[in-house]
Amino acid sequence: MPNSRYSLHQYSVDTLLNWIRTAEIVIPEIQRPFVWSSNKVRDFIDSLYHGYPVGYLITWPKSDVSLRGGESSTRERILIDGQQRMMALRAALLGKEVLTKKYKTQQIQIAFHPDTERFAVATKAIRNDPEWISDISAVFNSNSGLLQLVDAYCERNDGVDRYEIVVPLRRLYEIQNNSIGVIELSADLNINTTMEIIGRLNRTSGHLHTVDFIRSRIAAIDSP
Repeated sequence: MPNSRYSLHQYSVDTLLNWIRTAEIVIPEIQRPFVWSSNKVRDFIDSLYHGYPVGYLITWPKSDVSLRGGESSTRERILIDGQQRMMALRAALLGKEVLTKKYKTQQIQIAFHPDTERFAVATKAIRNDPEWISDISAVFNSNSGLLQLVDAYCERNDGVDRYEIVVPLRRLYEIQNNSIGVIELSADLNINTTMEIIGRLNRTSGHLHTVDFIRSRIAAIDSP
């Protein structure tokens, strides 16, 4: 049997959001410009809503790495590939700012229209229209459950049939239960092997920029 150097997992969006909230995952691109357009973030969230495949993330779950400055990397996962997707989740579902190509902070607010089940980048008109949930991050950052979400929407929109509206609102709320595939490199890989894997991925995909980040973060490691 081949000696696989990785494993394949399916993690819920909620699990990935918790990784971001608790800093369990190190995102190399977090201090670099976010290159996706707002429309691409909208389409990504729409794909999650409809249960479409959105590609894989690649992580390296190193627990025995010493970081520069004396930091401990206990429980940290280093994101090798998938930075734009993770940043899109961070921006759209957690309401966190991103850096634009001009190095200015920006919030990307994605709106949802339950009746048409349509997503859009929030505009002033959308924010003033009660038929839209103008910022879906409020749904995922609230302690309220689905019933409270339905009640709040019906209060803003007289005459809405709550039994009809509960279906799309449930699907929105349950985006967090949908899964994204994660390829995890083996934790026992040494730094040199990991760099070789990243280099090969870079040569085939042409869009990875993680090697320098890892080199800058890691101070010492015991190679197996």
